[in-house]
Amino acid sequence: MSDLAVPPAFTMTPVTPSAAELAKRAKIRDTAEEFEAQFLSVMLQPMFEGTDVEGPFGGGPGETMFRSLMTEAMGRQMARHGGIGLADTVQREILKLQGLA
Repeated sequence: MSDLAVPPAFTMTPVTPSAAELAKRAKIRDTAEEFEAQFLSVMLQPMFEGTDVEGPFGGGPGETMFRSLMTEAMGRQMARHGGIGLADTVQREILKLQGLA
C-alpha cells in the first residue's frame, strides 16, 4: 500500500486568494452588474415612450422629464436581483482578460 502513497511534493493544497485579488474580483463583479444595469435601462426606455402621462394619475411633463431616472433605477434593481445573466458573462470575460479565470 505504501507504494501507492502520493509523494508530499505532489499533494494538492488549496490556493486561497489574497485580499487584493478578492477586492479586484468584487470590483469586477460590481462593474459587470453596472454594465447590465445600464443595458437594461436602455432596453426599458422604449417600453415607456408610448405611455400617456396625462389624466388623473399622470405626472404631466415632470414625469416625462424624470422617466430616464426611473428606467435607470429599474435597471439597477433588476441587475442587483439576478438580471438576465449578462453580468455573469461580462464578469467571466473580464476575469479572463485580467488572467484571473
